[in-house]
Amino acid sequence: MALAGCPDSFLHLPYRIDNVDQTSSHGRRDLVEPGFQEPSNRISLNHQDDDVDLEALVNDMNSSFESLYSACSMQSETTPLLQNGQLNRTQLPSSGSGMLQPMSPRQKVQRSQPVRIMAVRRLQEEEQQFRTSSLPAIPNPFPELCSPASSPVLAPGSLPQGQPASKHDVKVFSEDGTSKVVEILADMTARDLCQLLVYKSHCVDDNSWTLVEHHPHLGLERCLEDHELIVQVESTMGSESKFLFRKNYAKYEFFKNPMNFFPEQMVAWCQQTNGSIPQSQLLQNFLNSSSCPEIQGFLHVKELGRKSWKKLYVCLRRSGLYCSTKGTSKEPRHLQLLADLEDSSIFSLIAGKKLYNAPAEYGFCIKPNRVRNETKELRLLCAEDEQSRTCWMTAFRLLKYGMLLYQNYRIPQQRKAMLPHFSTPVRSVSENSLVAMDFSGQIGRVIENPAEAQSAALEEGHAWRKRSTRMNILGSQSPLHPSTLSTVIHRTQHWFHGRISREESHRIIKQQGLVDGLFLLRDSQSNPKAFVLTLCHHQKIKHFQILPCEDDGQIFFSLDDGNTKFSDLIQLVEFYQLNKGVLPCKLKHHCIRVAL
Repeated sequence: MALAGCPDSFLHLPYRIDNVDQTSSHGRRDLVEPGFQEPSNRISLNHQDDDVDLEALVNDMNSSFESLYSACSMQSETTPLLQNGQLNRTQLPSSGSGMLQPMSPRQKVQRSQPVRIMAVRRLQEEEQQFRTSSLPAIPNPFPELCSPASSPVLAPGSLPQGQPASKHDVKVFSEDGTSKVVEILADMTARDLCQLLVYKSHCVDDNSWTLVEHHPHLGLERCLEDHELIVQVESTMGSESKFLFRKNYAKYEFFKNPMNFFPEQMVAWCQQTNGSIPQSQLLQNFLNSSSCPEIQGFLHVKELGRKSWKKLYVCLRRSGLYCSTKGTSKEPRHLQLLADLEDSSIFSLIAGKKLYNAPAEYGFCIKPNRVRNETKELRLLCAEDEQSRTCWMTAFRLLKYGMLLYQNYRIPQQRKAMLPHFSTPVRSVSENSLVAMDFSGQIGRVIENPAEAQSAALEEGHAWRKRSTRMNILGSQSPLHPSTLSTVIHRTQHWFHGRISREESHRIIKQQGLVDGLFLLRDSQSNPKAFVLTLCHHQKIKHFQILPCEDDGQIFFSLDDGNTKFSDLIQLVEFYQLNKGVLPCKLKHHCIRVAL
């Protein structure tokens, strides 16, 4: 056992400290100095006490040590100690005579004042806490590198284990049947995947691309919302289902023209049967969760488990889709729940007459998310016309998602506002890497001024048309096709869809959104030399025939019986994109198909 502040002679020869020379001039201060390095005459040995019982003395010292331990633990709270456990000499009680008095062996041992090491450590810890508490608290910039006990030393297993992000392979199809397998992360949304596909296929990113959930065996499809997770949606799809990559210009069109989507007679308040919502506050009421707008009207409802359809008065609210069991009454006792909005999604019916014997082609379906291939739990509905179906489906999306839809609509708008006007629409990286060049001089130069670059492009286009017109007059043939260049140049454009039927053009227009100005050009089935412009206006599809006409030996194309002539179809499309002319509206969006 080691005693703090005691010389080695005290430990190994305890029986030799019987008496202290009373005539010594050294005070108590000299006895507490470390090591007690003094002349040997300070301690005189009394040979008369050599016969003292050694065992009794050791027992007496042990008992004195136990009492000293308890006393030191009590004194350690108030007695300041040095780092080696010795008492502070400035605070020792001074002796009245300054001379040491004779002490018994019990009292002589008390000179060394042994202190337990644990008490000293506790005082040091309290002193350290006092110092750190007076300093300002500095947060640890790397808490993950310390152990749970806030120790600066790394403990085993304290470092975070890196978990690799899970990846999934998703197969996406295009309208022409081509497909591409894309590796995505588990948290990738539909908007992220669309932007990735736009980049890979080198398309123009005009924020109208969308991902479609297609179920061919059920005859259902819907456009995914931009915030939906791809992996989560794929988990609810069957083995025959797939994703399609296509345009949809009508995805957020209702934010721009709400009056075209919500007829006044179909919108009402839940509290008022005959009340109506002002058109200026229509969208605000749909987005505000505290308001109670509803859509009401007659729908054909297919009975579950049966092939028959029944015409019922239906109303759509935030709580769900209800039908009235008594005429047009909307009293709670007459309303029956048809479908819930929370765990369901709304789909368009494809070939509803063929698959489900629907009374019209304007069918839609509310499908629970848990249903994959079964048709028993599908709530099949059918409207009277396209406008009514669009109203029901748009209201379902607004009531279910609310402000999420508006945020999805505003994000591309905010990005577009931050870009320069000449650079919109946003193009892919490969197209943005192109620059305008001027080769009029001896050395080519890059045109940095956007206005100059645009005028140079227009001049080049007019010069090309002049050259093509001169070639047509001379009767030269195009090396690409046996016919003249003006009759084949349009086949390189995205808006030209070749030899498709009238029904197929209707299907493409409906798939890519029934918005004003959506168009495509195709070959005429009735006249081999003519073409047809298919245009959407007020959610109705109209067809205009483009006939060739000859003037001074040159072939022109006209849409108004020769009053306005164009050398090729590209000129015709560009003219009606700027001028309404004889059409009900300008050409605004063109239907496009891309190969993945």
